[in-house]
Amino acid sequence: MKNYISIQDITDIYSWIKEAKKIKENPLKNKKLGKNKTLGLLFFNPSLRTRLSTQKAALNLGMNTIVMNVSEDAWGIEFENGTIMNGTTAEHIKEAAAVVSQYCDVIAVRAFPTLKDKEKDEREQVLNAFIKYASVPIVNMESATSHPLQGLTDAITIAENSSKKRPKVVLSWAPHVKALPHAVANSFVEAMQKMDVEFVITNPEGYNLNSEITKNIPIIHDQKVALENADFVYAKNWSSYDSYGQILKTDLDWMVTENNIGEAKFMHCLPVRRNVVVEDAVLDSENSLVIQQANNRTFAAQLVLKKILEMQIQQGV
Repeated sequence: MKNYISIQDITDIYSWIKEAKKIKENPLKNKKLGKNKTLGLLFFNPSLRTRLSTQKAALNLGMNTIVMNVSEDAWGIEFENGTIMNGTTAEHIKEAAAVVSQYCDVIAVRAFPTLKDKEKDEREQVLNAFIKYASVPIVNMESATSHPLQGLTDAITIAENSSKKRPKVVLSWAPHVKALPHAVANSFVEAMQKMDVEFVITNPEGYNLNSEITKNIPIIHDQKVALENADFVYAKNWSSYDSYGQILKTDLDWMVTENNIGEAKFMHCLPVRRNVVVEDAVLDSENSLVIQQANNRTFAAQLVLKKILEMQIQQGV
């Protein structure tokens, strides 16, 4: 595997889940695999779980890590070609990506969308620029439209906690005070499409995700109906896709509560706003999987890095 950019890079999700579980049983088994290798983690946006879990995954494999908050610690980077750089940007991505490639054997990038310019966001300008101009593998730690490390994590977590051969999984929109990206929801949808689950999405009118991603998945605009007999409920806010980046609904009637979730397992990528997205009683219950999800972030990232390192060894890099 050259890069890990989207859930579509996973050929057989169940074989990946199986391998991730083995890594979880013995995280230090491949400690020598990353010896003398360096992972560069570049953050254009804030991070807690992604930063720490990916860094720990690299350390479990024996890699060195370099972490940079690009928006604060680096020169302003120009991503447009042909620009007369007499403004706020001081370095072009062509040089920046090439230079970082001299210091790192793998580069992981996190960059959020603008939520103002749909066309620009869907071009994945930052991520694709690193793919184009870097000379080493790239890992997507969340981009404008996808979060494949989280999506893989969620698939692992569902597999670990499912008591049914084909569980019912519901992705439920939830309220939030800010306009949030679609990346987590998009990658969760793509992960569920690769699994043998009964999968539905529930969200208010005006909040349908990109139909090119959801395809023929049932979308139900009545949350109560959608949550009936659910085994897993994944709550996540996202802003409107059609009215791009806009907040169309602010009241809390779509919050996940004890009354509407029933006996289903609760999932969320974190951070989560208590008593806005989900009430305390659900988040603090035995059916909440959010901490297990966060823990599994390490093993999802470790699996991805392991596959990239193994590819480099095969190529004699």
